[in-house]
Amino acid sequence: MNNILLVITLATTSLGAQPSAPSPIPAPLRELPWGQLNFLHTTDVHGWLGGHLREPQYSADWGDYISFAQHLRDKADADGTDIIIVDTGDRVEGNGIYDSSKPRGKYTFDILKEQHIDVICSGNHELYKARTASDEFRKTVPDFKGHYLASNIDYYNSDTQEFVPLAKRYRKFTTKNQGIRVMAFGFLFDFNGNANNTVVQPVEETIKEKWFQDAIRDREVDLFLVTGHVPVRDSQEFSLIFKTIRAVQWDIPIQFLGGHTHIRDFTKYDSRAFGLESGRYMETIGFASVSGVKSGGNEVLPQVAKNKFARRYIDNNLFSLHHHSNTNSSTFPTELGRNVSEAITSARKSLKLDRVYGCAPQDYWTNRAPYPSRDSIFTWLEESAIPEQVSGYQMSERNNNSALVVVNTGALRFDVFEGKFTRDDSYLVSPFTSGFRFIENMPKEIADRVLPLLNQGSPLGVNGLAATLPGHPGANLIQDITADANREYPINALQNRVPMGEIAVAGENDDPKQDLPPGYTTKDDAGTDGDDTEHKPIEFFAVPNCFAANVQLSKDNSKAQDDAQPETIDFVYNEFIEPWIVLALQYLGQDYSSEDTAPYMEGKSFTSLMTNWVEENWKCKD
Repeated sequence: MNNILLVITLATTSLGAQPSAPSPIPAPLRELPWGQLNFLHTTDVHGWLGGHLREPQYSADWGDYISFAQHLRDKADADGTDIIIVDTGDRVEGNGIYDSSKPRGKYTFDILKEQHIDVICSGNHELYKARTASDEFRKTVPDFKGHYLASNIDYYNSDTQEFVPLAKRYRKFTTKNQGIRVMAFGFLFDFNGNANNTVVQPVEETIKEKWFQDAIRDREVDLFLVTGHVPVRDSQEFSLIFKTIRAVQWDIPIQFLGGHTHIRDFTKYDSRAFGLESGRYMETIGFASVSGVKSGGNEVLPQVAKNKFARRYIDNNLFSLHHHSNTNSSTFPTELGRNVSEAITSARKSLKLDRVYGCAPQDYWTNRAPYPSRDSIFTWLEESAIPEQVSGYQMSERNNNSALVVVNTGALRFDVFEGKFTRDDSYLVSPFTSGFRFIENMPKEIADRVLPLLNQGSPLGVNGLAATLPGHPGANLIQDITADANREYPINALQNRVPMGEIAVAGENDDPKQDLPPGYTTKDDAGTDGDDTEHKPIEFFAVPNCFAANVQLSKDNSKAQDDAQPETIDFVYNEFIEPWIVLALQYLGQDYSSEDTAPYMEGKSFTSLMTNWVEENWKCKD
């Protein structure tokens, strides 16, 4: 097999740093393509600092990542090469360590800052709430001491009562071992869903500013490093930055490192410019390399004058990390890495994240099962959890009114696994704090037309409903709401790019009967050999933007009606998608606005609704 280390047996295997982490599964591994200048990349971590405690292939934690990065820095020093560590945002929201603490992020910031990161930038989740944005400015930015870059984000500093750059606009630095001069930027896509104490300047405007024009014209630069919470493929922001740099520096290599769409991807811009995107949720540690780079302005040797770019998507488990760092269970953990792992364990214990709410009778999938089906998490919610929880409220507070409850699929961030459903799981599945709102006594014939309209066209938050509303006065509204009401990785739009699950052959002589772990089988612009681990492909299925649960009650006996349909119902939705709900109703010719809506089940979020149902219905046998 080509460049593949086939592991036949593994005599012993150590557990992940977290006590409850499963053992990694041995599998064939591809080596890291070390080059002259190397990059280690994380993105869209979303608080998964403890790793995946139900999935062996992603079971290493942030402490393990710290140890791994140190070993790779040591290797670079020994070889005379260089390595740069990068994170491209969305570090918050999505895991109990961040979301269940009071204040949110109580433990997260101290854990994150222990990793040495050379370039770090913001994602959209750092900016949704004013408090979160303040934490970035007052905690994360100083924690990374000049390495945090915010090329197009400003923050309102309440101390000085003025808007200032969230962090440095750019950073020019020289690598440790070869003296490669790097000009680095840190962008966020053109995001409009941010809190009012921040301003995200469109990239098109940012690149016209003098500081950027001066930076890209600097002739004492050997490589441009464009980091950002931006998809590396088909994004107008990175495409515009690429064209602008190339207009003045035609031959300088450019490495893009992006994020936001939660996929593994490697994209070619030209022969001297490539972009890497490194997945989500600490499943993936991205590795990229560039060779043929001038060092301190010196010409490279003729045989390596042509730039060579390479990538590898590392499964975040100790089996992979030990191999790529040439260590074992005793030599791998560094003192700092071990201390951070222990801090994660302590935080999880303090937050009672292992508290069991119930036991799931089976797996329920977001995208690994078709919708509708018995294995779909959305089918479970719309047929059982939501109607059973909402019906009680309707009976006690809404005079037995029938209801239609609309929820965006993006409110569900992860799968439910058979077995114990813990406090941590509730945040992994749905970490958002937004509640519900409703419009009372809506004509049912109107309510029934909203869902099909929401599910037309692109995923909400990308182009969304606007694509279906030509000429409608509300059509421009969707362009002003780029917050991701649907999932960040819009499977409807991206499935042809193979984030997971394409039937792809990783090696010419692979044994199809080999017992491989399921996982990513990525196809990108460099081929099908990017994943460090050979996987059994996983089939993924598209889901709609939204789904709906019917709560049909009878006025006389509170039982569901089989025949008669109510003329009016309570139209309920999770409040995050209210702009799209109002827009859809206006398109249907209805005179509704946000002023016609009201809070529903005040104090209850989607997460708490789901958790209450689990406690009442999924009893554990032991």
